Amino acid sequence: MLYLIELWETVRGFISTGGDVLWIVFGVLAVMWILMIERYWFMFIEFPKLRKNIIERWDSREDTTSWYAHRVRDAWISEASELLNARILLIKTLVAVCPLIGLFGTVTGMISVFETMAVSGTGNPRLMASGISMATIPTMAGMVAALSGVFFSSRIETRVRVEVEKLVDSLPHH
Repeated sequence: MLYLIELWETVRGFISTGGDVLWIVFGVLAVMWILMIERYWFMFIEFPKLRKNIIERWDSREDTTSWYAHRVRDAWISEASELLNARILLIKTLVAVCPLIGLFGTVTGMISVFETMAVSGTGNPRLMASGISMATIPTMAGMVAALSGVFFSSRIETRVRVEVEKLVDSLPHH
C-alpha cells in the first residue's frame, strides 16, 4: 500500500512539474489504452466464437455455389471485418492527438516562461526553470503516449487483417 502511495506522489509530482496539460495527455492515453485492450479482448476472446458461428452457418448451408450463396458469404465476411475494425480509426486518431496535446503543453509552458521574464526580467533562471519544465515535459509525455499507441495499434491492424484472411480461407469458395 505504501508503494502505491509513493507511486501516486511521484505521478502527481511529474504532473505538477509538467503542468495541467499532462492530465489531458493522461486522459487521452487512458481512453486509447482502454480501447486497445477492448480490441484485443474482442479479437482473442469474442471473435473466435463469432468465426466459429459463421463457419458453422456456412457449412450447414445446402447451397454454397450459387451467386446468392456467394453474396451471403461476402456479407458475413464483411460484417465480421466491420466488427474487427471497429474503433481502430478512433484509436489511430487518439494516437495522432497525443503529440499535439504535448505541443499544446509546450506552448502553455513557454507562455509561462515569457510571463516570468516580463515580470522579473531575464536575469532569474530559477523562476524560468519551472516554465521550461512545463514546456518540455508535456511534449515528451505526448510523444511517449503516441509511441506506445503506434506500436500496439499497428499490431491490432495486422491482427485484424490476419483474422479476416483466416475467415475468408475458412469459408470455401466453390
